[in-house]
Amino acid sequence: MNKKGAFIVIEGLDGSGKTTQTKLLVAKLRRHYNAVYTTEPSKGKIGKFIRSHVLYGDRRFPTAVEALLFAADRLEHIQNEVLPAIAEGQVVISDRYFYSSLAYQGSAGLSLDWIKTINQNALKPDLAIFIDVEPEAVETRLKRRKSVMENMETQRKVRQIYQYFIEKGELVKVDGNQPKALVAAEILDHVLPFLQSRV
Repeated sequence: MNKKGAFIVIEGLDGSGKTTQTKLLVAKLRRHYNAVYTTEPSKGKIGKFIRSHVLYGDRRFPTAVEALLFAADRLEHIQNEVLPAIAEGQVVISDRYFYSSLAYQGSAGLSLDWIKTINQNALKPDLAIFIDVEPEAVETRLKRRKSVMENMETQRKVRQIYQYFIEKGELVKVDGNQPKALVAAEILDHVLPFLQSRV
């Protein structure tokens, strides 16, 4: 039986367990699907620049510049990684995607419509999941060096924008306050029926 490729996105606040859950999902799906993990910023040249100079610089870049860099990295990511994998029938699971730009640059005052415009050529995900955790609950989880966007005020605004897209039906909300295994199970409960419906 041939399985179709798919593009699934996992979103969440910094420290929400998003990366852990994305990798767990890939590992579980590999029992029955050809699943691959990817992330934004990507491992490409623009993504590496973002990690080194935008996220962990001395101060934030102008917000419009941030958004343009993320959009450029996204297009390269889609072209070089995501589309070729989908064409081979793989299920691509991305740790962050387009909604992160809307939430993070939008929370800094940038127009959501403009962010959508510069990302209009980005591939629409087949399924997008948001792991919802209170900003206060995740602050203590960030033991590593924090990026310029990882402060409480920013995270609260970011969550509000994610909530807006949940209400619009573009994101599926998963309760991230549960134990890790239950969060993973809830995510799988959304992903497996979706993939099975595509066979």
